[in-house]
Amino acid sequence: MNALITVMRKELLDLFRDRKTIAISLAFTLLAPLLILGMAKLANNRMSTQLEKPLELPVIGAERAPNLINWLSGRNVLIKPAPANPEGEIAAQNVEVILSIPADYAEKWRAGEPAPVEVISDSSRDDARIPTERLNALLDNYSRSAGALRLLARGVSPSAGQAVLVERKDLATPESRIGQALAFLPYLLILSGFLGGAYLVIDATAGERERQSLEPLLATPAARGAIMSGKIAAACVFGMFSLVLTLLAFKGSFVVAGAMGLKLGMGWAAVGQILVVLLPIVLIGTCLLTLIAAGAKSVKEAQSYMSALMMLPIIPTVVLMVNPIKNQLWQFAVPFLSQNQLILKIVRSESVSSAEWAVYLAAGFGLGAVLWWLAARRYHDEKLAVSG
Repeated sequence: MNALITVMRKELLDLFRDRKTIAISLAFTLLAPLLILGMAKLANNRMSTQLEKPLELPVIGAERAPNLINWLSGRNVLIKPAPANPEGEIAAQNVEVILSIPADYAEKWRAGEPAPVEVISDSSRDDARIPTERLNALLDNYSRSAGALRLLARGVSPSAGQAVLVERKDLATPESRIGQALAFLPYLLILSGFLGGAYLVIDATAGERERQSLEPLLATPAARGAIMSGKIAAACVFGMFSLVLTLLAFKGSFVVAGAMGLKLGMGWAAVGQILVVLLPIVLIGTCLLTLIAAGAKSVKEAQSYMSALMMLPIIPTVVLMVNPIKNQLWQFAVPFLSQNQLILKIVRSESVSSAEWAVYLAAGFGLGAVLWWLAARRYHDEKLAVSG
């Protein structure tokens, strides 16, 4: 135990002597919250701008539906002439949405039949989503109003055509909406915990092999397992230090967001729970990188492995964004997926059951212990002290 603590203190002292490297490695703690804050601010500005500003609407065949055009003009819609090439203008992103009124619109309208209109847009463009939804909502409103007037003209109550009255009750809370807006937050936090001690691990393993200082260290009377454990413990301490700073930076960024009018927030209880969630991932990342970097002959080679490991935490985030799934107990035993699910539940202010906590902590620390043991076995390899 004395050897483990000695090695841990030695690695931490060596690391903190390099202030420039410390500053660079901790820059992510500020960059990630600023990224989230900036994305939220830009999204909020774009949404508010598109909802409040007049909707610029090029119309093909506007003269065929004067009543509709006048109705739209009175609802914050700026009617513009139709472009010569509607599809080309949409593809070139010069226009977000176009309304086309066919030649038979007036005839069907006078006959009391549904009068057709065509909304032209590109659903794959996110910037066209809000204008298109605004136009569709306006057209639906106009259709319902005109339909009600037709029924009244025939002496029929408009409610007669409504057999079922649907009332909607939305159980979404402000916290759950925040969780939906921060769907990318788990990846940033998991990545911070997973690779928080990466620099120390690489320098203490591949770096020492490259500098040929590992062989004298392994030649000391201290057990090799204790030496490795000291290096992992030092990396875990620094990883937790980096992680705490990251969470505090996120907490501060949400306070700034509130002052900017953005509805983002995270209580101290949630910060503490997220810290507990990320404890196993710090251990897993440190042990896994130690196991891999111990076999690298240079810092450059070890860093190439780290760039590949950075892709692991993003897999569940991307999968859940494309194909959301319901929480099941087995998911809390899967690395990265379990952290993603737990962080989202905490941000959405949903309760985490004792069974979910038990499965998660047992699986997480269990995997970390296995990786720690494998790394200890790796340090018994005589080839480890040979450089080049």
